[in-house]
Amino acid sequence: MNNSLTTLNSLAIVIPTWNNLPYLKLCIESIQKNSAFKNEIVVHVNEGTDGTKEFLIANHIPFTHSDTNIGICRALNQAVAISHSPIICYLNDDMYCLPNWDAVLLEKVKSLDTNLFMISATMIEPKGKNACCSIKDFGDSIETFRQDDLLKNFKDLRIPDWYGSCWPPNIMHREIWNKVGGMSEEFSPGMSSDNDLAMKFWMAGCRIFLGLGNSMVYHFQCKSTGRVQRNPGSKQFLHKWKISSSFFDRYYLRRGQPAVTTSLPESQKSLRYYYDFARGYCKRTARNLFGSHSNT
Repeated sequence: MNNSLTTLNSLAIVIPTWNNLPYLKLCIESIQKNSAFKNEIVVHVNEGTDGTKEFLIANHIPFTHSDTNIGICRALNQAVAISHSPIICYLNDDMYCLPNWDAVLLEKVKSLDTNLFMISATMIEPKGKNACCSIKDFGDSIETFRQDDLLKNFKDLRIPDWYGSCWPPNIMHREIWNKVGGMSEEFSPGMSSDNDLAMKFWMAGCRIFLGLGNSMVYHFQCKSTGRVQRNPGSKQFLHKWKISSSFFDRYYLRRGQPAVTTSLPESQKSLRYYYDFARGYCKRTARNLFGSHSNT
């Protein structure tokens, strides 16, 4: 056990937001209402023409600000820089934190003997198919949100712990965040930036990419990506790391597989592994030679 982690009693919760005040208010309300600890909250405000800055000032919540939407990579780096807790938690503004979510995360961290970890809560989403999520519709908007039903029933939706954590709500140690340089701003506004950060943690020696089934948040799936010009994240990841993000998810992070140990086991280099690796290599080579724009 790492003695430097055993006395932890708060998270530095960093939330990027972009003119999404009703959801941000609900998100912050859920943190304050349903957390076991008094956590630090820091927001990055993109634009903020909807009254977000005024709300945060009135409620004494620290924030960073940009006049335009600078994307999650730069936003997170700026917000983290003014936060203080050793444990950083990246949370989306369209998430509702459920009771005891933070205590479960911190208890797991306290049991570790390393600062090398990336650990996520488990999302409940109203629709879709995702092995890392529980699917149950309690509303897909503020107007349709059935908060009382969610609070009564969320415990029945818990799933086993799972491998492959790299997206919010996830927690990391500030020491490792600083060591790897935080978010890679060349991935702005943010497509594939989660995978890139996970790879940087992997290269730093991290093997704990764990989702906790007993730590839960509700995710409205209010997509802001449709409002921005998307970066070619999968291509950037492939060019930078020489493997595709999907290959990294499947064979290294083992995204969505049940977690039988805290640390990831070593990859099993099966025939399928070598086939997928060779296929990705050929596609990358073809792109370099012929300027192919196909995705991998």
